[in-house]
Amino acid sequence: MAQSEQGGGAPSDPGGQTPERRKVPRGPAPKEGPGPAAYAGFGLQLVIALLVFLYLGQWVDRKLGTEPVFLMIGVFVGAGGAFYSMYRKLTAAQRREDEAKKERTGK
Repeated sequence: MAQSEQGGGAPSDPGGQTPERRKVPRGPAPKEGPGPAAYAGFGLQLVIALLVFLYLGQWVDRKLGTEPVFLMIGVFVGAGGAFYSMYRKLTAAQRREDEAKKERTGK
C-alpha cells in the first residue's frame, strides 16, 4: 500500500535515487604507498638496529680493549643497514604502486 500512496513506481532512497541508479561500492581504494604504521616500523627498525650494533660494538671494545673503535663501527654499520633496508622497502612499495597505476590506466 505504501507504493500506491507514493504514486507507485520503484521505491526510492532518501537521496531520491531509484535502486537502479545507486552507486555500487567497489571495495576499498588501492593503497597509495606505505601507511603510518609502516613508517613507525621504519623508525623502530632504525632504533633497534642502532642499539643492537652499538651494544655489540661496546662488547667487542671491552673484550679487545679498543675503547671507541668498534662502538663507532657498530653505530655506522647499524645505521647503514637500517637505511639500506628502509630504502629497499620503500622502492619496492613504489614499484608496486607504479605497476598498480599502470594496470588502472591501461598503459
